[in-house]
Amino acid sequence: MSVFESAREVVEQDPVCNTCLGRVFADRSFGLTNDERGTALRTALALEDDEPYEAPAVEDCWVCEGYSGAFDALAERVVEKVDGVGFATYQVGTRVPPLIEENERLLRESADLPVDAGEAFKSECNREVGKRVGRETGTEVDFERPDVLALCTLAGDGPESISAHTVDLQVNPAFVYGRYRKLERDIPQTEWPCRECGGSGKQLAPDGGEEPCEHCGGSGYLYDDSVEGYVAPAVVEAMDGEEGVFHGAGREDVDARMLQSGRPFVLEVKRPREREPDLAALEAGINERAGGAVEVEGLELATHEMVERVKGLEASKTYRMDVKFAEPVEPEDFEKALRELDGATIEQDTPQRVSHRRADLTRVREVYEISGELRDPEHGELTIHGAGGLYVKELVSGDAGRTDPSFAGLVGVESVVTALDVIDVRGEDEPFDDPDYLRG
Repeated sequence: MSVFESAREVVEQDPVCNTCLGRVFADRSFGLTNDERGTALRTALALEDDEPYEAPAVEDCWVCEGYSGAFDALAERVVEKVDGVGFATYQVGTRVPPLIEENERLLRESADLPVDAGEAFKSECNREVGKRVGRETGTEVDFERPDVLALCTLAGDGPESISAHTVDLQVNPAFVYGRYRKLERDIPQTEWPCRECGGSGKQLAPDGGEEPCEHCGGSGYLYDDSVEGYVAPAVVEAMDGEEGVFHGAGREDVDARMLQSGRPFVLEVKRPREREPDLAALEAGINERAGGAVEVEGLELATHEMVERVKGLEASKTYRMDVKFAEPVEPEDFEKALRELDGATIEQDTPQRVSHRRADLTRVREVYEISGELRDPEHGELTIHGAGGLYVKELVSGDAGRTDPSFAGLVGVESVVTALDVIDVRGEDEPFDDPDYLRG
C-alpha cells in the first residue's frame, strides 16, 4: 500500500488527531514534527479525494486520549522540578498508560500496518517534551550520561488532570578530580570506622546501658582525621550535594606520607545541585582547613569515566624510606645490594601484616630502579621505583623469607623500614612529564 492509501485507512478510523496520524508514518519522512506530517497528509488526502477530512480536536482523539496536546504542560512540570538544580545536560523519559499503547496497536492493525510502523507515542513524548525543556533551560540533551533524568508518569485519566501526572527527577552524580599530598603520618586515606564498636562510638556498659567505646574514645573512628575527611565535606558543600564518595588511585599505608606529585583521586558527589563550583576557592579552602596535614591541587570537574580510570589505574610508585639495620653494614655490601636489586624481578608471598585480609598468593613484581645512601653503619636511605603491587617494606625486610630477593637478604643483616614516603604515583605507561595522563 502507498503512503496515501495507508494514511486514508488511518483517517477513516476517525477521530484520529494529526499528531497520531503523522506518528504512524514517522519513518517515511524526516524534518517534520508528527503534527506537521499529519497535517500535510490530511491536506493531501483532502485535495486528492475532494473531501474535507477535517482534523478532530486533539482532546477527542481516541488513540492518544488527548495526550498529544499535553507536551507543553509536561515540559512546564519538568522545568518546575529542575528549578534550583544546576545542570548542563538532561534526558526525558515517559511512562505511558497501557491504554495508549493498546490504542496504538489497534490503529496500526486496523490500517493493515506493521505493529512497529512509524514511532511510538512514548518516543514522541520523550522528544517533544525534551525539546521544550531544552529551550526553557538552555541545556542540551544527553542520551548517555545526562546530569539529570526527568521521568514523566502520565496519569490514566487524561491530560486535563495534569496535576495528577508525576515527574520524578534523578540527579546523577558529579565528579571532581585532583591529586592529594598527605604531609603527616598516621592519617588514613579514607575514614576508618572503629572495628570494636562498628563506628557507633558506643559499647555496652556493666549496668546494661551504653557508654563511650574505650577503643576509639567514643568518636567511632580509629583516626580523628583522614584525607577523605578533609576533602569530601568541602566538595559536597560546594556542590550542594547529599553525600561524597572518595575514589583514590590505590592507597598508601597509614604511617606513610604521600609527597611531591601526590596521589590521583576523584570525589563523587551524590545529587549535586551545583555542578560548577569555584574550584580555586574550593582548593584553597580545603588546604586551609587541613592546616598543613593534607594538601590538594589541580582540582577540576571530571566524568564518570575518570572514576573508572582512577580506580583501575595500574600505577607504578616511587618511595623514599629510612632503613635501620640490626648490625653495622659495610658500604660494599650496601652498594652490592643496590646493584642486585636494580631492575630485579621479585617474588613475594602475601606479607604477614596483611595476610589476615588478603589471599595468600605469590606475586611477581619488578623493581624498576633503586638508589640509596648509607648514612652510617646502622642507618640508610633508599629510593625505589617499583611496579604497582610491590610491597616495599617487605622488599627491605625480606618478611621472614616471604620476599626474595630482599635487601636484608643481600646485605646479610636484619633490616626494617622506620619511615616511608610515597613521592610519586603514575600509570605504568604514563610519561612522568605528562600530568594530563589520567585525564584522558
